[in-house]
Amino acid sequence: MENNNILSASVDFSIRFSEVDSMQIVWHGSYALYAEDAREAFGAKYGIGYLDIYGAGFYAPIVDLQFSYKSPLVYGDRARTVITYIPTAAAKIQFEYEILNLTRQQTAAVGRTTQVFLDKKYQLMLYAPDFYQAWKTKHGLI
Repeated sequence: MENNNILSASVDFSIRFSEVDSMQIVWHGSYALYAEDAREAFGAKYGIGYLDIYGAGFYAPIVDLQFSYKSPLVYGDRARTVITYIPTAAAKIQFEYEILNLTRQQTAAVGRTTQVFLDKKYQLMLYAPDFYQAWKTKHGLI
């Protein structure tokens, strides 16, 4: 079955002084925090936040994080992180990100994360948990 349902969310923010490095641009590690903020916004919007996953009896650690940097963000810039869910039949959650420099109307970075499911004993789930399958069904993803 082909899925045309796109789930996305976004969060706007300003670049803080504490996020820039000695070159006066956003330190690369800050992009992981921008992605985290976007995942929290997505989770709140679609009912699959960290506490929802935990409440269902699982953890969802990130096992892969990738970013490609396109143009710099500097102190005071306004930015937006757009997060998009990437459907997969596997027992994992994948997102793509686009971080936009709203001040300069440019893409600052693009990225991707992969999360897997662990049970409360930290054992890897080889099949998608029932709650996750139900969530995907609710949102027209399967």
